[in-house]
Amino acid sequence: MTDLDQRITSVLREHAEGETDTHRLLRGSRALGRRRQVRRRVAAGTALALVGVVGFAGVTGADLDRLSGRLPWAAATPDVPAPLPPRADGVPGAAERPDLVGTDTTVLHLGVDTRKARYLAWAVHGEPRVESIRLDVGGDRPVLIEVSPSAQVVDELLLDGLPAEQGAVPVTFDGTVRQFRNGAGGLVKGWQPVPGLYARASVLGDTDRDTLAAAVDALRWGEARRCDAPLGLRVLPRGAQLTSCSVDASAFPRGLNVELTVYREPSAAMWVRLQYGSQIAVDRADSNRTVGGRPAYLYPDGTKLDLLGIPKAHLTADFGWPLPGGQGHGGRPAFTEADATTVLAGAQVARDLTDPETWD
Repeated sequence: MTDLDQRITSVLREHAEGETDTHRLLRGSRALGRRRQVRRRVAAGTALALVGVVGFAGVTGADLDRLSGRLPWAAATPDVPAPLPPRADGVPGAAERPDLVGTDTTVLHLGVDTRKARYLAWAVHGEPRVESIRLDVGGDRPVLIEVSPSAQVVDELLLDGLPAEQGAVPVTFDGTVRQFRNGAGGLVKGWQPVPGLYARASVLGDTDRDTLAAAVDALRWGEARRCDAPLGLRVLPRGAQLTSCSVDASAFPRGLNVELTVYREPSAAMWVRLQYGSQIAVDRADSNRTVGGRPAYLYPDGTKLDLLGIPKAHLTADFGWPLPGGQGHGGRPAFTEADATTVLAGAQVARDLTDPETWD
């Protein structure tokens, strides 16, 4: 057990029969390893992709590390191109307003020239303020681009696809391409696209530098795009806000995964996940709830609610943090089933998840 794990375990034990101070948890985890925190966030998104596309159940962090070389985006490019995040008209790109990066979790402040590269995945996190795009430039490996107004945040991000203990690779922002030998090795480049913005491009494995250069050349800093295109949340619980958005289209059209995080101060969190997979069985019929006049299913532990009736897809609100039925910091309640019902009742899902033209 690491120092970080010990700190988290200690706090949870102290509050086993009382409230859980998640702010203290976050302070401790940041102090002991922001790198691990970001790594786990990325791993959680990867687990969703695995569950939605190939039907894995009970995937652990160790499983993800072992499977990292066999993820959907490493497979053959599908015949149908991956979809694009739609343009966010009227919103300035990072070149004009680098200070906006990571401030609106429904907006990505950069884009990709699709004549040169293909979108595989995109994400925006409000804490830490990071926007990212995974893209394919026709090489053997995908390239991950991560940007933030903070050099420290970018430097502390673990390289995706490596075990946590190998993922810390220092980066300078002088534009130099450096080779690293952690795990299978790879290439990394840090630079400043414009003053006030820090970027990192990374690719794993034995890849030539042309792949990294092509990915950087394909970036477009003067445009903005929407993150949550296939799924929109029109109604949030009182006092709540959207704090992260991620879309994984690397297995499109066989699979698609969207995750939106809803947060309410000081400690309530809800994860709304849309998972589409061509191999997902027909929807279950065992409805035990109604959401907006539609059948829904509350899991036995009372912390997850599914909206039923979406072909080959699951739309789930997971509101089980900090504890089932527990209290947030200062005695305020965590999200409840009623909150999850509100969110799912107002959720807007694209008419055809395999047709990006229906996403607007």
